[in-house]
Amino acid sequence: MPDLIRASGMGMPPHRRRCAMLAAFGVSRAAATLVCLSREAAAQGDPMALGLAYVDALKSIDQHELAGLALFIGVLFFAVVSSVLLVRTYDRLGAQRTRTDAEAAALAREIDRLYDIILSEPQVVVAWNNAVPEIIGDPAIIAPELTVDHVLTFAAWLRPEQALHLETHVDRLLGRGESFAISLTTASGRYLTAEGRAIGGSAVLKLADVSGVKRDLADLVHHHQQLQGEAGALRAVIEALPAPAWVRDGSGRIAFVNSAYARAVEAPDATSAVAAGRELLDSATRADLERGRADGVPVMRRAAVIVAGARRIFDVTDLPVAGGSAGFGLDASEVETLRAEIARTVLAHRRTLDQLTTAVAMFGADHKLAFYNSAYRTLWDIDPGFLDETPTDSAVLDRLRAARRLPEQQDFRSWKAQLHEAYRATEPRESEWHLPDLRTLRVVTTPNPDGGVTYLFDDVTERLNLERRFDALIRVQRETLDNLSEAVAVFGSDGRVRLFNPVFAKMWGLAPDTLEQRPHIEAVIASCRAFHAGEATWQTLHTAVTALEDRTPKTLRIERTDGAVIDCRTVPLPDGATLVTFHDITDSVHVERVLTERNEALVAADAIKIDFVQHVSYELRSPLTNIIGFTHFLDDPVTGPLTEKQREYLGYITASSNALLAIINNILDLASIGAGAMRLDLEPVDIRATMHAAAEGVQDRLVKNNITLDIKAPPDIGSFVADERRVRQILFNLLANAVGFSPPGETVALTALRAADAVIFAVSDHGPGISSEIKDKVFDWFESGTSGTGHRGAGLGLSIVRSFVELHGGKVSIESVPGQGTTVVCIFPVAAAASLSAAE
Repeated sequence: MPDLIRASGMGMPPHRRRCAMLAAFGVSRAAATLVCLSREAAAQGDPMALGLAYVDALKSIDQHELAGLALFIGVLFFAVVSSVLLVRTYDRLGAQRTRTDAEAAALAREIDRLYDIILSEPQVVVAWNNAVPEIIGDPAIIAPELTVDHVLTFAAWLRPEQALHLETHVDRLLGRGESFAISLTTASGRYLTAEGRAIGGSAVLKLADVSGVKRDLADLVHHHQQLQGEAGALRAVIEALPAPAWVRDGSGRIAFVNSAYARAVEAPDATSAVAAGRELLDSATRADLERGRADGVPVMRRAAVIVAGARRIFDVTDLPVAGGSAGFGLDASEVETLRAEIARTVLAHRRTLDQLTTAVAMFGADHKLAFYNSAYRTLWDIDPGFLDETPTDSAVLDRLRAARRLPEQQDFRSWKAQLHEAYRATEPRESEWHLPDLRTLRVVTTPNPDGGVTYLFDDVTERLNLERRFDALIRVQRETLDNLSEAVAVFGSDGRVRLFNPVFAKMWGLAPDTLEQRPHIEAVIASCRAFHAGEATWQTLHTAVTALEDRTPKTLRIERTDGAVIDCRTVPLPDGATLVTFHDITDSVHVERVLTERNEALVAADAIKIDFVQHVSYELRSPLTNIIGFTHFLDDPVTGPLTEKQREYLGYITASSNALLAIINNILDLASIGAGAMRLDLEPVDIRATMHAAAEGVQDRLVKNNITLDIKAPPDIGSFVADERRVRQILFNLLANAVGFSPPGETVALTALRAADAVIFAVSDHGPGISSEIKDKVFDWFESGTSGTGHRGAGLGLSIVRSFVELHGGKVSIESVPGQGTTVVCIFPVAAAASLSAAE
């Protein structure tokens, strides 16, 4: 315990106690002694003692203790310096805080003083800092009962135009920092000045009440602004006037003109016209205006003026004003032109009325005749001399009554007074006069603006007769429609039933009473759907009745659910209506269907026939080819010798086989053409060579029957495009047919001609000819006739001819006179106009 007390320094002076504590915490005794001595010396204030103490302490310190001592001294020095600096900084901050508080108090006093200054004036200040407005002042100086929240709602205390004006300036102040100063008048009649400017980073708006001299000045400014506005409006109106206007000074010189004046004197603009002193009026007119200005009276006169190089007539007005005169000119040229035009128009109207068939008579407000046309004089057969004396209306009526040309009246005076009420009427009146000569007049009395009356007389006798005849015709048509076997209905342009007959109502099961109420086409279709459900049919009928553009006739066939078949036809009428007819064709359709089925059966039978013939022909051709081949083998010497009788029989077999093969080939060709399977091999065909090749095929027949063949063709006939084999076959069949029907010793002619677009072959004979009864059948299959000769054939030659010629795009004609001969003409197109196949 005593050691701890000693270590803790209890009972020692403070500096001694700190030295003991340093030694207790491991600090070397020398260092602790040095520190303690230094503090003791510092406490005593004796530097010499401090130095001696350091020297004594250093002598007792070893090297390691010296290093630790140096480190300790450095730390100690830093702590001492930091403590000193901290103390000095604290002192400076305390002094600065004192000064700042003093400045803040001074600024607060200044702000209070400025607020007092602001509030001492009758004004409201609005300051925007960071877009947040601060309002200073009493809003009551702006408007009674105005609150701070509504100060910036300008429309609440300003007139609309001034509120918009102020709002525009405030927006510019806030957006671009533009300053402004304007005068305002509140809705309650107070005068204010509004001044806005940017101060530092803030925008400030000051609204100040105006009173005293300032109020008078504001009144003057307001009045000045009104005058400026009125002057600007007047100047704008004058500038926009199409009539030239001017102002002259006291000396008579032009001081102001508008744009119309500048255009009239051909100046670039009004300023140039004033600067150049260009005059619109001539000197005489200006002299009259100067005298009027001197006398102080307005001057109005008409003058000729040159406007933009054209001569015009102007009504000039000049008024004396303070310091000069002001005037304007109105173009009266059009007025003069219109006056002359009106005179010409009235004359033209009179001439036009004089050409009308309607009688026209005009009486003035004094009841005297002012105008009449030729039809009026002719209608009443009145002496022109009497009419030219401008008689009164009563005089004309009395004269007509005396001539018994007016309707008979029991009280003529009352009738005439009633007629003369037209002079006091405001609307036209119409009546009919039945004259003693059986004429009927339509009379229209029209009051004139000047107080007179215009009478219009139309002879409607013929029209009434036509109406009576028309009514009779309508009744006849009604009876005719009612007795038609067809159903007829007429729909008006509005789609409603206008006319119908009983057959229509009966056919569609519609009640006549319902149709009399003129139902719409949609209602009629809705009632008819029970008989036919085809929506497309009813839509077509609806369109035909109601369409505005597509007014073409429509034809429909309706097959009803009850088995009836009805043909419907729509016919547009000139007045926009539509005639719809329904014809029951059920019986005709049934007959047509039966005939159609029968025709289809015949076509099928014909196809079966063609197929049968073609099949049989193919089946016959194979064994026939074998017969012909074996016949040739038997006739060949290599096979063996034959007797004359055998050779004769073989010749008969060969001839018959070749004839049968030709018939079969013709049948096959006709079957191929009928089936659409025949194709042509088109190429240039030498006409003369083809004719001689066809003649070689009948050479043996010519010799056998002692027939002469005459071939005629121009040397330069050339060629044409065709199937050479088929053309040769055509000519062969025609020649064979001609030789077969020609008597022995006759001549058969084969001719060829070339036309502009065709090649014509003709084969003529002098045989018995063809009668008219069988002339139309000679081109049919298997039609053959002897015509009194011994010629017999299969009846296929001319059928082959016609089929092949038509396949080439040509045609065949036959001319024959019984007892004189026959000529068959084949016409082929020069170009390859024929189809390559029959199917095409």
